[in-house]
Amino acid sequence: MVAYKPTCICIIWFCLLVSLSHHGRSSPSTSRSFFNLSIPHQHPFPEHVVLNVQRKLNDSLSRRNLLTYQQDDVTSTPMPSCITGNPIDDCWRCDPNWSESRQRLADCSIGFGQGTLGGKGGRFYLVTDSSDNDAANPIPGTLRHAVIQQEPLWIVFSGDMEIKLKHELIIGSYKTIDGRGTNIQITGHGCLTIQQVSHVIIHNVHIHHCKPSGNTLVASSPTHVGFRGVSDGDGISISASHHIWVDHCSLGYCTDGLIDVILASTAVTISNNYFYQHDEVMLLGHDDGYTADSGMQVTIAFNHFGEGLVQRMPRCRHGYIHVVNNDFTAWEMYAIGGSANPTINSQGNRYTAPIDPNAKEVTKRVDTNEKHWSKWNWRTDGDVMVNGAFFVPSGDGVSPAFARATSVQAKAAAIIDQLTVNAGVFGDPSGRNGQGGGFPGITGGGGTITRGYTKGNKASSKSLSSPILSSFDY
Repeated sequence: MVAYKPTCICIIWFCLLVSLSHHGRSSPSTSRSFFNLSIPHQHPFPEHVVLNVQRKLNDSLSRRNLLTYQQDDVTSTPMPSCITGNPIDDCWRCDPNWSESRQRLADCSIGFGQGTLGGKGGRFYLVTDSSDNDAANPIPGTLRHAVIQQEPLWIVFSGDMEIKLKHELIIGSYKTIDGRGTNIQITGHGCLTIQQVSHVIIHNVHIHHCKPSGNTLVASSPTHVGFRGVSDGDGISISASHHIWVDHCSLGYCTDGLIDVILASTAVTISNNYFYQHDEVMLLGHDDGYTADSGMQVTIAFNHFGEGLVQRMPRCRHGYIHVVNNDFTAWEMYAIGGSANPTINSQGNRYTAPIDPNAKEVTKRVDTNEKHWSKWNWRTDGDVMVNGAFFVPSGDGVSPAFARATSVQAKAAAIIDQLTVNAGVFGDPSGRNGQGGGFPGITGGGGTITRGYTKGNKASSKSLSSPILSSFDY
């Protein structure tokens, strides 16, 4: 009998892990079986992702603190206001030439959606036409035409636009909708559908007053037009998809949810958004019986849950949900709810309860008795409770998973104002009501986002026989 030394065992174990990782050549079913994963693209160690979020936040805040310390020297250059300690924004905003390297944004995501490429590496698509007159045969230059193309595209806009959708906008894989520098309002019927695709980034757009639509033909690619049933009227519907990142959007006044993540979607980050004036804000998980959602993993970071919200911030079923450094202004019923044994890791948030003495609790276990929900892992760590708010934890509060996840402590919620100061669409202090208004641009620090994307307004005279540009150099 051969006696294996511990070193040999470790080497064999490491090689086995590498061979079965998502970077290897093994089949997805083999990897899922080995790690006991329920869906592809589910991270085998979610607490490691949580750790990485905290490390990035610590690094960004440390840089800010260092610059603040150096600023005490009267001879030093003043610290640019673009540096907030928010690791996503600090990743790109302080570059004075950020608009010449827009695709750098794809390197800035954190959490479970980290690595979402969007249209990185692809060509730019310049949207010049705000119309949406033919969902089955969209014309070139429209947003609908852009999102159904089969190649990776980084989609930008020639100027401010209000896009009134006639039907749901079906977005293909490897697309970025980048509204920086313009005031982009997406409203109407259906709104954004992200279904059975991957690597989609939605950035810096208003989405509001979305209504149900359907029972019609809608194009999902240049070669496929299919019949669509009636949609729910969500702002953004994410289903059976992975590597999705929604960042710096403002959402409100929709018929159903503002963001729904369902049907085994995973690797999702929802960050830096502003939510307002809505009942059921965010749904994570299809229904209690849909166990494939146990592989759903979502990061909710640096968002501002603002005025006029009632419930579901989020409402979770199954899965692992990391809620970190968000600002919950108030709610009418509850902030975080769930059923079907989701894991909820709440770190460094600020929860401000409403005046109603019967609605002070942050959490709500939906249609479940305490005998069952007492075993669910819901944890609060470093959260600040305001106006009588309280979080009811449950499960094994000192479980190894949570111990590993919090070995780097979440930053105190006292810095929430600093981290969420730019939540929502950039440069839009009046547009948080979803109605638009002036768009002064992103100012302060490294550069300014101005209206449009032209240099010397050359785009208006540029030939638009094809809106797809090989580069963003006019």
